[in-house]
Amino acid sequence: MSDTTKTTAPTTPATTHTTGSTTVAQTSGEKGKTTIADTVVSKIAGIATREVDGVYDLGGNVQRAVGLLRERIPVGSTNLSQGVSVEVGEKQAAVDLTIIAEYGVGIADLASGIRRNVIASVERMTGLQVTEVNIAVSDVHIEDDDAPATAAARELSKDDEPAERRVQ
Repeated sequence: MSDTTKTTAPTTPATTHTTGSTTVAQTSGEKGKTTIADTVVSKIAGIATREVDGVYDLGGNVQRAVGLLRERIPVGSTNLSQGVSVEVGEKQAAVDLTIIAEYGVGIADLASGIRRNVIASVERMTGLQVTEVNIAVSDVHIEDDDAPATAAARELSKDDEPAERRVQ
């Protein structure tokens, strides 16, 4: 067996600063400081979430509609942090995700896989400790969902009355 030791450069405590609406985590070492913006953590979490099988997309219906419009504009690109909200502290980060799951996937297993991947990616790439990853499943994607007639058929008409609640 080979013994390996991991050495790290001494650092001073991390600090956070808010610039406009962007929070950044800073760490200082002997040779300088590193600043990580919350948008960086959002993108990392968004990419890590999309890597998990069973995730159809991120964001709610409104966010997805805006994202589709953005992609159709020639200079637009995919928003990798769509459906992702983060809170970045001095040494920690918390992540909130809104996802659309593929039909047939176990949602509890999907959520566990997403949490594992997001925590591993954010911690490995930023050095921040991820304290929590909250996941809201806003919809389930069915292959027929892409057809406009199916979406319209699911909408309640104005004459339909809401069904009585069966659970509290």
